[in-house]
Amino acid sequence: MKTVSVQYTTTPQFAPINQANIAAIVQELKELNNPGIKYGCWLLPDGKTFMHFDQFENEEAHQVLTTLESFKKFDAQLWASGLEVEPILELLTLVASTEVYF
Repeated sequence: MKTVSVQYTTTPQFAPINQANIAAIVQELKELNNPGIKYGCWLLPDGKTFMHFDQFENEEAHQVLTTLESFKKFDAQLWASGLEVEPILELLTLVASTEVYF
């Protein structure tokens, strides 16, 4: 299992565009219905800081996400937007959980 946490801050003007791009990723993932991918994103109270929390059964499932057209668009626009705080990516190791993941 691979678990990734990413947090970054956009400009206030770009935040709604980023939300729409993330919704497009979620829609494409729902259509794929890949059981090896769990993808979620939260908006922090400031309205411009995003926290992604993604779980993948394996590296191949992670590659499915990053090759989606919706993800490529999200990634390109995010980097071109003039971020206030660049992404901090962390790979997490599960210690214990009430949930069964993969």
